[in-house]
Amino acid sequence: MNTPSHTLSDLLADGELQHSRDARGVHTLTLNSPATFNTLGESMLAALQTALDRVAQDEDARVVVLAAHGKAFCAGHNLKEMRAQPELAYYQQLFAQCTRMMMAIRRLPVPVLARVQGVATAAGCQLVAQCDLAVALDTARFGVNGIDVGLFCATPSVPLSRNMQPKQAMEMLLTGGFIDAAEAKRRGLVNRVAAADVPDALDAQVQQLVQAILSKPREAVRMGKQLFYSQAEMGIEAAYQLAGQTMACNMVHEVAQEGVQAFIDKRSPSWSR
Repeated sequence: MNTPSHTLSDLLADGELQHSRDARGVHTLTLNSPATFNTLGESMLAALQTALDRVAQDEDARVVVLAAHGKAFCAGHNLKEMRAQPELAYYQQLFAQCTRMMMAIRRLPVPVLARVQGVATAAGCQLVAQCDLAVALDTARFGVNGIDVGLFCATPSVPLSRNMQPKQAMEMLLTGGFIDAAEAKRRGLVNRVAAADVPDALDAQVQQLVQAILSKPREAVRMGKQLFYSQAEMGIEAAYQLAGQTMACNMVHEVAQEGVQAFIDKRSPSWSR
């Protein structure tokens, strides 16, 4: 994976999760357990939560790229770990831990972009759906196949049904069937698809999106992300009310004042980003 040189040392360089940050404020979180297909066991969930909390505390953070090493992006929960503790209380705790991590992605004030190089199944597909943006290799595959072992992918259904049409999501959930990257793009699960036979194509697509975000003022991006998800859960009147208030607050902010003035002056805006 080609990424810009990092100015900070890896926080968890040798563990299940690698976390680095470059001079632009781009955090890269890389799932680093290829032998287990990057499953979301307790330790991986904890590492992701810690990393996301660190990003939330970084006032200069701009973007998060969520990547993975190995053939799989993420194969979902660790079924061996789950089978070893067949207790309701344990399962409730595990899924609550996963939900906290997924919601931490949503609550970050910066966009989170999934870089999908391989298969994403069950909670791994959920992870892709939970991210704000996603880019995938054309060889990547996506499925919510818990039903194959008698476990309906209930928690993955939450972001999946918010990414694609209900019947499309329900078919995947009920049958366990997989879709390829091209179909995932058609259904709205990923934004872009990169050719696996073109060197560095995936990273090039990721960096195009990252750079586009970095060219915009962070405050407008922050307000926009928060509004986008909040209004989606509201009725239309409440959504318009919140959106109007957000736009008014955005408009009085110095970034919008400068941007509008630059448009009037026919020049590029001068933002500190």
